[in-house]
Amino acid sequence: MSNNVKEQITTDLKQAKETGQLRASRIREIVQNAVSQVTGEFKSGSNEIRSLVKDAVSAVVENIQQQGGDLKEEITASIEGAIDGVTSLRRKENAKTHAEVKELQAKLDSEEEELQQEIERLLGDIEDTGKETAPNIKAAIESAINTLKNSEEAAILQKRYAQLQAQAAILRANLAARYGGRHEEVKEYLDEAKTWYSKTRAQAEPMAEQVEQKRSQLEEKMGDAGVAIAKKERQLKNVLRELLQTASELLRDKKPPSP
Repeated sequence: MSNNVKEQITTDLKQAKETGQLRASRIREIVQNAVSQVTGEFKSGSNEIRSLVKDAVSAVVENIQQQGGDLKEEITASIEGAIDGVTSLRRKENAKTHAEVKELQAKLDSEEEELQQEIERLLGDIEDTGKETAPNIKAAIESAINTLKNSEEAAILQKRYAQLQAQAAILRANLAARYGGRHEEVKEYLDEAKTWYSKTRAQAEPMAEQVEQKRSQLEEKMGDAGVAIAKKERQLKNVLRELLQTASELLRDKKPPSP
C-alpha cells in the first residue's frame, strides 16, 4: 500500500513538472490526495500511517532533490500535504461532532433561559405576597429579591463562560487553518467566536484603559481575519494567530475581583 502511494506521488510529480506546475501548492495537493485515499484503511496512530507519511515525504524529496537550491518550501508543502491527507477524515468527523455540540449548546442555552424566566416569575410571586405584609418585612423581601436578581458573581461567571467559549472557537479556527481546514470551516469557527464575544459585550462594565485597548485590538483582528478568509489570503494563519494571542491577553486582563 505504501509503495502504491509512493508510485502515485512520483507519477503525479513528474506530470506536474512536465507541465510546468511543480509548485509548492501543487506538491501539497498531490501528497494530500495520495495519502487521503488510503488513510481510512488504517487505524488512527498506527505504524502503517506513520510509514505512509514518511514514504510520501520521501517520494517528494527523491523527485525534487536534483533541482538543487533551497527546497524548504517544497518539503514543507509535502509534510503539510501528508498531514492533511491523514487528518482529512478525522476533520470531517470532528466537524460532525462539533455540529452536534453546537446543537446541544443551543438547546442548553434555551433551557437555561427558560429556567431563568421561571426563577424571575417565582421571585415576582414572592414579591407580590410581601406587599400585604408589614413595611419592614416587605422591605426585607424586596432587598433579598434585588440581591438575587443583581448577583455580581452570577454575572461574572456568565461573562467568563462566554469569554472562554469565544477563545475556544478562535483556537479551533487556528487549528483548522493550520492543518488544512477549508476556509468555510475557519469562517464558521470565527463566526462562533464573534457570537460568544457579543455576549460579553452585552454585559459590559467600565474597564481599565489597557483592557479597553485589548478589546479594540480584538475587534480589529476579528475584522482582519474575516477579510483574509474572504480573500483566501496566505497570511490567514498569521492573522488568526495574532487574534488568538489578543483574545488570550484580554482574558488574562479581565480577572474576576477577589472575594
